[in-house]
Amino acid sequence: MLEIISFVFVFLVGLIVGSFVNVCIYRIPRKISIIKPRSRCPACQSPIKALDNIPLISFVILGGKCRNCGAKISWRYPLVELANGFLYVLAFNLILHGRDNWGIFVVALYLSTVFLIIFFIDLDFRIIPDSLTISGIIIGLAVSFLPCMHLRWLDSFVGFFIGGALFLTIAEVGDRIFKKESMGGGDIKLAAMMGAFLGWKNILLVLVIASFLGVVFGVVLILSAKDKISARTIPFGPYLVIAGLIAFYWGEQIIRYYLEFISR
Repeated sequence: MLEIISFVFVFLVGLIVGSFVNVCIYRIPRKISIIKPRSRCPACQSPIKALDNIPLISFVILGGKCRNCGAKISWRYPLVELANGFLYVLAFNLILHGRDNWGIFVVALYLSTVFLIIFFIDLDFRIIPDSLTISGIIIGLAVSFLPCMHLRWLDSFVGFFIGGALFLTIAEVGDRIFKKESMGGGDIKLAAMMGAFLGWKNILLVLVIASFLGVVFGVVLILSAKDKISARTIPFGPYLVIAGLIAFYWGEQIIRYYLEFISR
């Protein structure tokens, strides 16, 4: 019973933080303060009351519409809240089953929230803000000195260097081959950030997984899209985010299984 209560509590915290994630996704690329002013309806600009800003519940009660003007509220908002809630539960599962310590849990919460913000900003605006990646690099390198972290500081610094250098090289080669920008600077900084948190082995795994996802979903989107040109400009950041989460939670197991497979 206590386990269920704990999961529900963590999920609710994730929903609340998820509401703030929505604020960040909307405001950061528009260079609006994430602290003030209060949240407003994008259609009529009327301030959203506290009772109308309860994660998930308010959306359901209001029927997905603004109380003042009746404009439809995007399904994106509750979906982001749900996604953050489930990511927090996934992070808490590490602690509950004794796989990791509270330090790793806090890092998992941080990465879940930041990755979710990056995912949707890059999806919408084709940019990854430096305020998220550069601060992430600093935090990733700093926490590697803490005794509770599995990743030693040397692995973190090597991962940071390889992540940045590897993706910079890929970008330079791609630019020369395709005669245009093949990978943005934000992707390179995101890779460096992931390297700082995950280490050099996992950043290589991230590259493999993200490339695979990019090819599979890219082909599907290009074949199904009416506008073939816009379909070819799919941002790489969301694939990096998915690959980064996979590497964070299951990277060691995937690498171990792969090494066992090729050594047979």
